[in-house]
Amino acid sequence: MGLGRGDLPLSHRICLPIISSILVSGNGRCGCQPGNCSNGVTMNADKEIFVSVDIEASGPIPGKYSMLSVGACLTTNPAEQFSCYLKPISKEFVPAALEVTGLSLDKLRKEGLEPAEAMSQFKAWVESLAGADQSVVFVGFNASFDWSFVNYYFHQYLGENPFGIAALDIKSMFFGTAQRTWKSTRSSEIEKVVSPETSGNHDALDDAVYQAELFNLIREKLVASKRS
Repeated sequence: MGLGRGDLPLSHRICLPIISSILVSGNGRCGCQPGNCSNGVTMNADKEIFVSVDIEASGPIPGKYSMLSVGACLTTNPAEQFSCYLKPISKEFVPAALEVTGLSLDKLRKEGLEPAEAMSQFKAWVESLAGADQSVVFVGFNASFDWSFVNYYFHQYLGENPFGIAALDIKSMFFGTAQRTWKSTRSSEIEKVVSPETSGNHDALDDAVYQAELFNLIREKLVASKRS
């Protein structure tokens, strides 16, 4: 998913760690009683915090190419968000990858965050979501791509990844629960099954929110139905 919102002044959206309040009516972070989430899936809400993450990059692999944008939100409360734009770490880029971003590498070199600062802020936000006895789970759509950049940048600039060593992939989740072909795990095909209200637009934060909705709908409509 490429970067978007190229029509907005970059200086207005370089880093947006949005720490909003979480409305809790029960004891879980999503407002449900522990072990009985309202999306229909039994889970221990106090132990696992699911975070939808999307990134935009200048090419297919980290190191040679740059991570340009990170967007993240809580799946249980998408208004709890983090977003930042980063300075490129190389001059390398794939034209097709940049075409959908709406950003230029030259402008990001001037106005983006230094990678170490961006990852430090992202790590602080992630760690603010969970207590000592809780774990934060990275959730992505085609997570292997987004994870590869996030994991590389965390280890390259901070020496550790607050998400640990694993990621939850929404495509694989849908593949296993819907019993469809792998080709049918494209977002356009998943939308036909779960009918989300949002959609992807190649903006990292917007796409993270969209992914969170897909994740929740798959849990509610597919995973829960298999338990009934």
